[in-house]
Amino acid sequence: MADFGNMPVGTLMAGKRGLVMGVANKNSIAWGISQQLAAQGAELAFTYQGEALERRVRPLVESIGMDFMVPADVTDDAEMDAAFSEISKKWGKIDFLVHAIAFAGKDELQGSMVANTTREGFRRAMDISVFSFIDAARRASQIMPDGGAMVTMTYLGAERTVPSYNVMGVAKAGLEASTRYAARDLGPMGIRVNAISAGPMRTLAMAGIRGGKSLMSTGRDWSLLKEDTSMEGVAGCALYLLSPLGQSIAGEVIHVDAGFHAVGVPDLSDGDEGGA
Repeated sequence: MADFGNMPVGTLMAGKRGLVMGVANKNSIAWGISQQLAAQGAELAFTYQGEALERRVRPLVESIGMDFMVPADVTDDAEMDAAFSEISKKWGKIDFLVHAIAFAGKDELQGSMVANTTREGFRRAMDISVFSFIDAARRASQIMPDGGAMVTMTYLGAERTVPSYNVMGVAKAGLEASTRYAARDLGPMGIRVNAISAGPMRTLAMAGIRGGKSLMSTGRDWSLLKEDTSMEGVAGCALYLLSPLGQSIAGEVIHVDAGFHAVGVPDLSDGDEGGA
């Protein structure tokens, strides 16, 4: 978990305002990103779904000196209308969007993708995990008159098969394609759209995947850096993409996974054999 006190503090995002969608608890990737943005001077708004989630998230939001929260069920057009209307009314415009929302049924995140994926489950996964970003990007772009940046979260399961990731891997592939098309459509407006492919981390999403713990240990042992994906690394990449440092970057999927994505065949030797 990222610690706000350990985040590099600066003014890189001073004067910038943005919306964060997807904070579920203190271990959420969206929360790690939020801490880093706040540490660099950004002003943040947060969406939440339901009163229970609001009670869990509000103390986190207040801990970084923020208080702007709006309800937004991404499957409900009326709630999305109201959420973005409230943001527009209060701020007039925003500079960035962080999207970290995904969902698939637990029964579909185990065993065979072909055997376990239902029609309704597929629709739900695509609606919440993919269309929500397209919809949020459309709405957010309408209140970005001066340009801006958007980031969404993906995973290597979009590119390669991962045990039990199943329909979520299909959804993430759709999300990555959506990132490229959104970057094309919004680029002329000065809006940069990118995705971060984070390695396995101790989040609610990972807990819902059968064998999630083994994915983490494998990611560490087979990675180039031989370490877990760090929240600070993911948050730092998001800061880079959302800040002026990310100028000229659009339609990109950046892997933050300690180099795991680059491994074809893992080196399982004990390290005694030297190279040339």
